[in-house]
Amino acid sequence: MAGTIVIKLGGSTLGSHDTTLADLVALQKKGVPTVVVHGGANVVTDWLRRMNIPTKFVKGLRVTDAETLKVVVAILAGLVNKELVAAIQALGGRAVGLSGIDGALLGAKVKEPEMGYVGDVAEVNPTVLKALLDAGFIPVVAPLSCQSPPEQGDQGFILNVNGDTAAGQIAAALGAERLVFLTDVAGILDGSKKLVAKLSRQEAKSMLDSGVASGGMIPKIEACLVALPTVRMTRIIDGRVSHALIKEVEGGMEGTTIA
Repeated sequence: MAGTIVIKLGGSTLGSHDTTLADLVALQKKGVPTVVVHGGANVVTDWLRRMNIPTKFVKGLRVTDAETLKVVVAILAGLVNKELVAAIQALGGRAVGLSGIDGALLGAKVKEPEMGYVGDVAEVNPTVLKALLDAGFIPVVAPLSCQSPPEQGDQGFILNVNGDTAAGQIAAALGAERLVFLTDVAGILDGSKKLVAKLSRQEAKSMLDSGVASGGMIPKIEACLVALPTVRMTRIIDGRVSHALIKEVEGGMEGTTIA
């Protein structure tokens, strides 16, 4: 949709999101259509710890067995999602919380059997997002998906998906104007830890291949590359900066552009 901005709120910046949510409301009042995809891995890990369920990560992805999946769904689609929606509405915004399961927004296939209920997004049906945007709401999306196609004899029809991946796929399906990742770093750093202001697609791929980009930055760069055929600009910026989102839209925010 023309002019739409897709924003990924990182779990690591959820604690410092006061100005981000105010910025979202300000953008909404200016008529900018905005979709929010949120993380919440730290909150999930905290609740798993409280319930004595062990946490294991492989290549930055949480191994998700059936018990872990219950907690992931409850915390992401429940607690984190509804706290964000309530906060946006308390600031005068209009928001609707949903997950990638609702309206069959995201369909995914099991990534690797040893990862459990972790999915690779295979299809996006943005109908429900377009309806909410047309009605003047900010959709706030938790990164869960339907299993597509559902495997016969398997009752686990829900999959846990990476939030960065979900944001990239949603931005691509909407043909968004811009995809913005709010992170807890200034942007992509080179081998000498200096901020890289701009990367071409090929340069971004080279950073992945060479291992210069690592950890949580890998799925963000991959998501930008997925989005770019239909999205005009992708950005990775520091979400801890006061009013980073407004500064970004007005063109005054540092960070990394992949285009």
